[in-house]
Amino acid sequence: MPLDRERIVAAAIALADEGGLEAVSLRKVAARLNAGPMRLYGYISTKQELFDLMVDEVHAEILPAEQPGDWREALRVLAHRTRQAALRHVWLADLLGGRPTLGPNGMAVTEAKLAALDGFADIDTVLRAVEIVSSYLTGAIRREIANLRAERVTGLSKREWQRASGPHLTKMLATGRFPALTKAVHDGADVDAETSFATGLDWVLDAVAAKLTRPPAV
Repeated sequence: MPLDRERIVAAAIALADEGGLEAVSLRKVAARLNAGPMRLYGYISTKQELFDLMVDEVHAEILPAEQPGDWREALRVLAHRTRQAALRHVWLADLLGGRPTLGPNGMAVTEAKLAALDGFADIDTVLRAVEIVSSYLTGAIRREIANLRAERVTGLSKREWQRASGPHLTKMLATGRFPALTKAVHDGADVDAETSFATGLDWVLDAVAAKLTRPPAV
């Protein structure tokens, strides 16, 4: 079967899904496709270019078939779809938050974010709002993925790690040096990752809403 960019990117994504970004190289992708490494250079110049194409391909999974009419719901849908894509492709967390994605799918996602807020504020306010939401997504997703990776490395679930760490934590809190942390540990609600993500997202959208003022009709 002849090579093309689509097959190369699909093979790279499969390798990354199996073993992370460290499992991706032009040589390994070529081996997955039963091709010589030099053949790939006719389609991909560098590994960074390959990573960019992989990210853009995953962005196709983020864009919904239909854009909700309400700006808040539109941004919420995009945020949750981004998180779901990152959970399917854990390596994506390592590539979020850098330079803008300039592939067609990445640009379409950015267009959807900006379009959701179009008309509610001046363009600079819209840009800052989109940046703030995106920054929350990047941080929240990276934290969740880091916890998932820790579970895989240690073999301990969150509950098992908490039980194993309990004696040390109890000893440290008993010193009285950490009263706010003690209150959080004893009185704070333990919520799952999805609930935490959704709650934080709603708070960020509340902050965005406070800055939006639809301009009067002309």
